[in-house]
Amino acid sequence: MNVTYNSPILLIQGIDIPHPFIYPAFALLLVAYLIILTTNIGVMLLILMDRSLQQPMYLLFFSLSFNDVLGNTVILPRMMLDIVSTNPSISYTWCFSQAFFSHTYGTSCHMVMMIMAFDRYVAICHPLRYTSIMSPTMVAKLTVSAWSAAITLVSVPLGLTVQLKRCRSIIPNAFCDNSSLFKLSCQDLSINIISELTSSVIIHGSSITGVAFTYFRILISCVSKKNKELNRKAMQTCATHLVLYLIMLWSGFLVIISHRLQIHNGYRTLAALLFLIIPANMNPIIYAIQTKELRTKIVQILYPKVTQLQ
Repeated sequence: MNVTYNSPILLIQGIDIPHPFIYPAFALLLVAYLIILTTNIGVMLLILMDRSLQQPMYLLFFSLSFNDVLGNTVILPRMMLDIVSTNPSISYTWCFSQAFFSHTYGTSCHMVMMIMAFDRYVAICHPLRYTSIMSPTMVAKLTVSAWSAAITLVSVPLGLTVQLKRCRSIIPNAFCDNSSLFKLSCQDLSINIISELTSSVIIHGSSITGVAFTYFRILISCVSKKNKELNRKAMQTCATHLVLYLIMLWSGFLVIISHRLQIHNGYRTLAALLFLIIPANMNPIIYAIQTKELRTKIVQILYPKVTQLQ
């Protein structure tokens, strides 16, 4: 069909939730979102206000928390509104913006995790050179490079999508992404599919290669030095980072595969929620518990009387 139907308003297919569970689902997402805002913004403010925490590792925590707040704010409030709405709809402009920021969030997650893996590698394998290698300037350059790469990799597929003429007005998803947007067109989508797959391969390929290489080097260093204290610290600092990375990677793969294999919208939405909510909730809690300086600052704020007695 060569019908052009460039409607400014799009309908969201949404999540098929039985009526008795609509408000419990809304409440669950609201609580998850509020926890994400409270913990991540709390960590960000703490790092900004305390000069002793403005070090490379904590600046990476700040970048990770900022990214989690951005990604969840773009998707979750809109999704909650659609859950309780009888006729969920969205403007094409806002839908395109949501797709841009959600893809930027997902891509920058991989980039920041790569930098954090490299940071752990330098800290464990080259502790005496850590300060000179991971200087604030280097962290700033790596962070800017990560966000620039993320925006570039997202802009190319979306730039091709925005040029398509639309013949449909229903987003076959609970939120807007590039695949849902180019599926609104009846034109030949080969270039769009190839572009998106190429971008995904570059993102996931570089992410997996970078993280695997750094962790392999850490493993070799621990085995060769045979230092029990070094091995314990390496296990403590790397295990949670690797678990969170694997959760993010697995749920991201589920989202991509669900579009390619036309899996039911509910499973695709569940995978997207896993990608959004679990790492964003776990990151600030786990890193705050594992990092002594950050943990001490949080205890001082929450229990000032106890710390004064100590």
